[in-house]
Amino acid sequence: MHKTIEIFLFIDALGWKIINDHQFMVDLFPYRRKIFMQFGYSSSAIPTILSGKTPAEHGHLGLFRFAPDHSPFKKLSRLAWLFKPESFWNRGRVRHHLSKILKRLYGFTGYFQLYRMPIWKLKFVDYCEKSDLFLANGMGNIANLHDTLYAKDIDFHISDWHLSDDENYTAAEKAIDHGKNFLFVYTASFDGVLHDNVGDFTTIQSKLDKIKIQIENLYKKAAEHAETVHFTIFSDHGMTPLTGTVDMIKKITESGLVFGQDYGVCYDSTMARFYYLNNNAKKVIEEMMKLFPGHFLSKEEEIRYGIYRQDRAFGDGIFLLDAGLQIVPSDMGEKPLNGMHGFSPEDEHSFAAILSNTDFPESVKHVSDYYDLMLERADNL
Repeated sequence: MHKTIEIFLFIDALGWKIINDHQFMVDLFPYRRKIFMQFGYSSSAIPTILSGKTPAEHGHLGLFRFAPDHSPFKKLSRLAWLFKPESFWNRGRVRHHLSKILKRLYGFTGYFQLYRMPIWKLKFVDYCEKSDLFLANGMGNIANLHDTLYAKDIDFHISDWHLSDDENYTAAEKAIDHGKNFLFVYTASFDGVLHDNVGDFTTIQSKLDKIKIQIENLYKKAAEHAETVHFTIFSDHGMTPLTGTVDMIKKITESGLVFGQDYGVCYDSTMARFYYLNNNAKKVIEEMMKLFPGHFLSKEEEIRYGIYRQDRAFGDGIFLLDAGLQIVPSDMGEKPLNGMHGFSPEDEHSFAAILSNTDFPESVKHVSDYYDLMLERADNL
């Protein structure tokens, strides 16, 4: 029997507002705190959680970035004529299967989805998550959780993100039976529930009730194998209800500027990341964006959010919509979702959360701080 088992459960989108609205597992996890989210989406938050580094350091913000010289998709763009808006190939399910095929062809091991990125545009963009962030050397020169725990000779288990939540809870219980005493358990389905049902209290409560049972079962299993169980739950962000949509693509396209010649842009769900290829494009775009509710992030904001880079890899100008609004259509989708994240970290719906049955340091205030907490606990095993 172990003296201690450390369990860290990542529940995607379990925001601070949600756990308070639903009084989620207050008795078992009395130590809880509001956490400043990592600006961006899961593509930025997950590498931050797994490394303790900000996007400015690990290089992951949006899934795509305008980088014609580094695009692996140049040959694919020659087939753009097949992908007209009404084409069979542009249907959501077909695109999903096409993404799987391309992932194998390019040898990507990380999360890969085309979403609604236009095929003609692919020759201008690079993709950030080519490698599996959870595996050894998954973040290149930056040590991730796997690398560090292995170097410390910790007997650990890290979930396979390809698996369902049910499968990952089962795998975690088996890992405990097999003697593991440090577990990082990954679950993603709550995020999907909130995207569709963010305003539906009953549906959310039903999902939380199921999660509660899974957590209690995992806790019980750990208690059978250890004198003490430290169980900590954390999230990456919350979920903001939809309040409206804006069509940026139509307006920018009508400007007369030529994509790839005057400017580049990645349209995420809540922000547009512009790359200016000449001064006129910068002037025109900045003027046109005054039509939309939102603002260009200042240098101070980029620094505070951990995304400021002198090389401007994330964009020369990052325009963030006001909370609740979505870009529709965007490179991520052609329809709005009932809930979305990726707004200002200061928005009340954006805050992440940490819950634990054991007290944790006051220094844990930001998503990036989870990493040091995990390593501190690992060192004490």
